[in-house]
Amino acid sequence: MRFLEKMIDKRIAAYQSDLLATHYAEVENMYRQIRGWRHDYRNHIQVLDSYAQMGDLEALRSYLKDLSMDLNTVDLVLKTGNKMTDVILNSKISLAKSRHIQVRADAHVPVSLSTSEIDLCIIMGNLFDNAIEACMQLPEEKRMIRIYMDMKNTQLYMSFTNTTVQGKQQKEDGRFRSTKGKGHGYGLVRVDTIVERNQGYISRNSEDGAFTTEILLPQ
Repeated sequence: MRFLEKMIDKRIAAYQSDLLATHYAEVENMYRQIRGWRHDYRNHIQVLDSYAQMGDLEALRSYLKDLSMDLNTVDLVLKTGNKMTDVILNSKISLAKSRHIQVRADAHVPVSLSTSEIDLCIIMGNLFDNAIEACMQLPEEKRMIRIYMDMKNTQLYMSFTNTTVQGKQQKEDGRFRSTKGKGHGYGLVRVDTIVERNQGYISRNSEDGAFTTEILLPQ
């Protein structure tokens, strides 16, 4: 029994390490794009100045429109008030949109939280990854993820809802099965462990065509 527990602990630790590495890679990609845009800033200004001096207003408008579209691809879509939350959610929103998943997010998070950044990263990363995984089983027009985060008195509340294939998900041993198949689901266990350690509350609900996870974390 002890051997089995050690094996599970190792797998969970490896999963956590891989998850954090994935998050950092996504964030680094996002900021690489931002740094690239800033690097080209002077060149953009010179082009705009040239069009202005030539009086070519049509070319000026067209270039400004292209710049605006380019900047929208790297600008932070969501600003919650908490840097770590911003980094994680924006990197995941960018990933979801690249996979043609509609994301609706409303998040307001205090600058300072008692929940560690590592725990936040694991919880939100897992919830978002699971939502993306479920949506990818649907045609593009039916893919949707809805996120809500805010303080409820002294607790941080978060809700992740995603569309799923028709039919309620089934439970095994009191837990919902991972959509990734047998041998997966360490992320779900890790989230449950963190919520329990923080004396929080977690609820998962599967309705026909939608799956919702709600979490409360005392602060």
